Amino acid sequence: MSEEARVHPSTGTYLIVAAFLTALTAMEVTVFYVRALKPVLLPVLLSLSAAKFALVVLFYMHLKFDRWPYAGVFLAQLFFAVAVIVSLGLLFATFLVPG
Repeated sequence: MSEEARVHPSTGTYLIVAAFLTALTAMEVTVFYVRALKPVLLPVLLSLSAAKFALVVLFYMHLKFDRWPYAGVFLAQLFFAVAVIVSLGLLFATFLVPG
């Protein structure tokens, strides 16, 4: 794809993305205060946060419109960060389990 073919979105697109981010934030706040959702609170909040993260990275950090090597560098670092967080969570979870 040539540089001329890479067209950045219009202001309207950014406003639509902002509206989605606002709606996702409202959903997060609502989920937190609904008592019936307490058993599934963590997975729901993580899913909503992941959706917000993806929108911000794709549109406001322009990764959707950059070349793949740039996105690959970012995604590789993200993969390592998630791997470290999951590893530490599993490590400390084994120490917290009563034996």
